[in-house]
Amino acid sequence: MFEKAILETAGYTRAIHSISRNFGSTQIQRGAATLFFVNHEGYALTCKHVAQWLSQADQINQKYTSFLQQGKDLSGGQRSSLAKKLGLKADTVSETRITFVDCVDQIKNMRFFLHPEFDLALIKFEGFDKTLFNNVPKFKKEDSEISPGAMLCRLGFPFPEFSNYQLSAQSQSLEWTKTGAMRSPRFPIEGMLTRFLGNQNGKIYGMEMSTPGLRGQSGGPLFDSSGKVCGMQSRTKHLHLGFDIEDKEIVAHGKTKKINNYAFIHLGECIHVSVIKEFMRANKVSFEEG
Repeated sequence: MFEKAILETAGYTRAIHSISRNFGSTQIQRGAATLFFVNHEGYALTCKHVAQWLSQADQINQKYTSFLQQGKDLSGGQRSSLAKKLGLKADTVSETRITFVDCVDQIKNMRFFLHPEFDLALIKFEGFDKTLFNNVPKFKKEDSEISPGAMLCRLGFPFPEFSNYQLSAQSQSLEWTKTGAMRSPRFPIEGMLTRFLGNQNGKIYGMEMSTPGLRGQSGGPLFDSSGKVCGMQSRTKHLHLGFDIEDKEIVAHGKTKKINNYAFIHLGECIHVSVIKEFMRANKVSFEEG
């Protein structure tokens, strides 16, 4: 049903990879998010919470860089005092590195445009000579054609499988490498449009899906079987179903056990295409409709 649409959408949907670690730890955590380009001028859409996460990375790294520079000649106790002064703790992230996979050949600057109300943002890549995405999307022209009961699909990168990174013993910092897997496989997930989402003024800004948007798919496109973009994955909510099971005896692996189970349904929430187009027009960003 979505075979051709997924191939078309994959041409402009890209992964954001991140590596991070807590202060003093050698354990590296991988993360991912999604964006999709809307034109060849370097404009891409993603979630506002993703854009805010990207902008916070520099602030995190500046503290750690200050620690390395100021603490290189200090003793253990002095280094601990410096870390405390800078707010570096063992249970907080002290370093984050981010890369944009197959987006443009080089990035000299990025500008962020955040929607004042909804979980929506534009990123403008600047200073590139060549784009690395293949095509651009067509946004659904007639919003009224999107109704509850429609089967739609999302595309993103929820399962980070890249391995092109390391903790450098020399610099004591995380770094990207030219070895290892540089990409993670894209992952589509379909679902039925169940309900529209509205704000306090009654404005429809989003759509609820019958299946969850997976971690890492935030910022990925929502599209129909023809490949037209109908929205963007934003978040997933968890509704208690009330089918609770407590102290129920079952037989598992030949043994009797008592179990508890509290059932939830996980529903994806997507930003509606009408809000996306309105936001792009307000920022004078060109796009195609179809």
